Amino acid sequence: MSEHSASPGTTSSATPGRAVKAVIPAAGLATRFLPATKAVPKELLPVVDRPVLQYIIEEAAAAGIRDVLLVTGRGKTSMVDHFDRSPSLEAHLEKKGDQKRLEAVRRPSELVEIFTSRQHEPLGLGHAVGCAESHVGTEAPFAVMLGDEFVDLAEPLLPAMLDLQARTNGIVLAFMEVSPEETKRYGIASVAPAEEGLTDLGEVVRVTGLVEKPAPEDAPSNLAVLGRYILPGKIFEAIRRTGPGSGGEIQLTDAMATLLDEGTPVHAIVYRGTRFDTGMPLGYLQAVVQLASQRDDMGQEFRQWLADFVNSEAFGGRNT
Repeated sequence: MSEHSASPGTTSSATPGRAVKAVIPAAGLATRFLPATKAVPKELLPVVDRPVLQYIIEEAAAAGIRDVLLVTGRGKTSMVDHFDRSPSLEAHLEKKGDQKRLEAVRRPSELVEIFTSRQHEPLGLGHAVGCAESHVGTEAPFAVMLGDEFVDLAEPLLPAMLDLQARTNGIVLAFMEVSPEETKRYGIASVAPAEEGLTDLGEVVRVTGLVEKPAPEDAPSNLAVLGRYILPGKIFEAIRRTGPGSGGEIQLTDAMATLLDEGTPVHAIVYRGTRFDTGMPLGYLQAVVQLASQRDDMGQEFRQWLADFVNSEAFGGRNT
C-alpha cells in the first residue's frame, strides 16, 4: 500500500468506460457510538477481528477496484495506518513463526492503493463526495462506498453495478426494500421497468425520481438507496449547484436528482443479498454476531454459547 494526498485529474486507462476508482466518505463524527469513537474512528471498530473499513475495501478489491480515496476528517489518520505495513509487528510475528497472523497483518496493505482527501467540515454526503473531485477527475465514472455498511462477498453487488454503469454511462444505484416506517432514514426512489438488454445483470429498474428521507406518507415506494453508488464525473458540477437540503446538509441524493431531471439516465439494482449495516449500535452488534456465528474457527462454539446464554437465567430464561 502507498498512501498519498489526492492529486488533480488522476485517471486510469484500464477497461475504458468502467469505473476503476472508489471513494469512501469517512469524515463523520459517529456520535451514535460515543464515547467509543471519541478517539477511535467508527470505521475501525472491529467486526470480530477485522475493522469495518477493511470489509468495505475487500469488497472494492474483489470487484477489481485498486484505487481507493478515503475522505477523512480530523483525528482519523489511524484509518490509513491500518492499511500500511507494520515492520516491527511483522518481524515479531515472523520470529514467533505465527504465519497465520503475519498474513492477516500484511493483507490490508496488499488490497488497494489508499489515497486521502480532507473534508474540513461535516457538511453532508454530497459535500464529502465533492471533496474527491481533484483525485477522481470529471471524465471517468467512479464508485462511492459508504463507510458503515458492506455486503457478503459470497453475494456480490458491486461488479454488476460497475457493468451496468459501463453500459448506460449514467448513475447506477443499489436498492433494498424497507418497511414504510423506515423510509424517513433513506433516500427513496420511484421506479419504472428497465430497458431491454439490461436485466441480465440482475433485478434492474429505471429510476424516475429520488427524494431524501421522506415521511412514510410521502414516500413514492419502499425502495431505499443502499450505500453503493456508481457516478459519472459530471456529478461534481451538480454538487456545486446543490444547496443545503435535508438536515441542512448538501445531499448527494439532491445532486443526483438534478442530473436525473436534466436527462442523465439513472438505473438501480435491487439487492436481495446479505447487507451488514454498522452505522448504528444495533446493526453493528448484529453484524458481529452474524459473522462470528459463520466463522469456521469459532462459529460452532460461539453459537452454542449464544444459545445457552439466551436460555439462561442471566438472560431471563426466555426461549427464542
